[in-house]
Amino acid sequence: MKWLIRLLLLFVVIVAVIYGVGWLLPVEHLASRTAALNASQQQVYDTIADVANYSQWWSEVERVEMLPSADGRVRFRQHTGAGPIAMQVEETAPPSRFVTRIADPEQPFGGTWTFEIAPQGPDKTLVTITERGEVYDPLFRFMSKFVFGHTSTMDSCLAALTRKFGA
Repeated sequence: MKWLIRLLLLFVVIVAVIYGVGWLLPVEHLASRTAALNASQQQVYDTIADVANYSQWWSEVERVEMLPSADGRVRFRQHTGAGPIAMQVEETAPPSRFVTRIADPEQPFGGTWTFEIAPQGPDKTLVTITERGEVYDPLFRFMSKFVFGHTSTMDSCLAALTRKFGA
């Protein structure tokens, strides 16, 4: 019985330490990833801006549900293995910039993704995704920083674009 109490106490201490470290971490973070693609700037922009068809090239996205627009902005819900996330297009500047924002107050995180799409030659394009993120819950903040990583979804997106266009 003593070992069970000690094990339970150890578990409580570990959770408290994780929660405490998460509480000390900043809510906001900035992360960026870049990939070079074998496609024109316009081709890359068109693919990224076509949010309804993300599931056709990005395997992490199971399906996309288009939502009613708000203030003239495109809104959609992308469904992944981690669950659905409502998104909104914040800015479009074809063919070089595309910005989305998490528009789901039920999520323990929020923020924007800015896609910067720059030509690097006739059929070469450099894509940079910059995440200006916020993680509200201290436990999830710890997990995001030390377990999942702030760049894992960006890495997945860029890997999918690389598979589609080549690098």
